[in-house]
Amino acid sequence: QLQLVESGGGLVQPGGSLRLSCAASGKGLDYNAIGWFRQAPGKEREGISCISASGSNANYADSVKGRFTISRDNAKNTVYLQIDNLTPGETTVYYCATKSAVVRTLCDIRSLVVDSWGKGALVSVSS
Repeated sequence: QLQLVESGGGLVQPGGSLRLSCAASGKGLDYNAIGWFRQAPGKEREGISCISASGSNANYADSVKGRFTISRDNAKNTVYLQIDNLTPGETTVYYCATKSAVVRTLCDIRSLVVDSWGKGALVSVSS
């Protein structure tokens, strides 16, 4: 069974950067699309970004376009989320999630139906 573990969270100053990692175990990620989500207390979960199983297609929520970059290294069974220019309002837990992919080149964060979730990584943005 595929399991996901996020890492790389922490405290960063406003305008700062972090790189989150989502490491998979139990099986390879070659046939899994990966999405990143976040959910602040009292707010709905927000899909941030998605990358296709092949890595050829990535998309982003409008709120993070130009500041977040998703990438993957299937040889390392890991997906990354580079987060730049963070704001205090983006303090929350970030989750990665996976969906087995019939078509390896497709992924859309607006419609990703998740099979399994990681436990999350806390990102705190404060001066």
